[in-house]
Amino acid sequence: MIKTRLLLRNRALHPYVPATHPFDRVNLYALLTMHGMVYVKPDVGSLGIGVMRVEKQGGTYRYQRGVQIYSLPTFDKLYASLLQQCGTKRYLIQKGIHVLKHEGNPFDFRVMIQRNPAGKWVCTGTVARVAHPDKAVTNGSQGGTIYDPSDLLKPKLGQEATDALQRKMERIAYLTADQFGREYPAMRELGLDIAVDGKLRPWILEVNTRPDPCPFTKLADPRIIRRIVQYGRANGRIYDLTCSKAKRAPRP
Repeated sequence: MIKTRLLLRNRALHPYVPATHPFDRVNLYALLTMHGMVYVKPDVGSLGIGVMRVEKQGGTYRYQRGVQIYSLPTFDKLYASLLQQCGTKRYLIQKGIHVLKHEGNPFDFRVMIQRNPAGKWVCTGTVARVAHPDKAVTNGSQGGTIYDPSDLLKPKLGQEATDALQRKMERIAYLTADQFGREYPAMRELGLDIAVDGKLRPWILEVNTRPDPCPFTKLADPRIIRRIVQYGRANGRIYDLTCSKAKRAPRP
């Protein structure tokens, strides 16, 4: 919630921040009624662990955590079940985004932005992450498949629209880095998880302040991960690049 509130201090970022509220009964009911689908996720977490996709379907409810899908007949039973899943941890509710899909599976993007050795923010790489067929999250650590973004976007949108969308995601990353950098001057890198809906509108799902560069090891162009590692080292970070769970996109 702290990061969401920080994003909302920048008016230019408002259009890209989905409604996000602390998990409780009132907020769950309101957001589900308004949007039909939400994500319930830990306020503090990583790697997609604990993230649940929740949907209202007519008069019934269902949610997915990992590969498990639960169906509940009433809102009261849904809330009780989710409360049990949350345990003692703080959770958030976020408006669900109906994202672009590849072969029926949702995908989103990770945009890496780092300070270069001169201290200037630079977008050092973007990957697309396609969800494992049995899961609701796209994280490579959850079995997602990593693609070069243009390999997924160009066949759908064409070159011009693909380039425009990638420029927009990078602009969002620069605005976000500037906002976080003003609040936290020691901030040296961010990883933005950005979803794109059917109208090609980007949404900031999450801002990672210690991003894992593993997905970038799966790209065909090795120069991208080399630059990320170089900038990370200059900023005092050493990465573990043992990336066994994310899958590499099949070669065309």
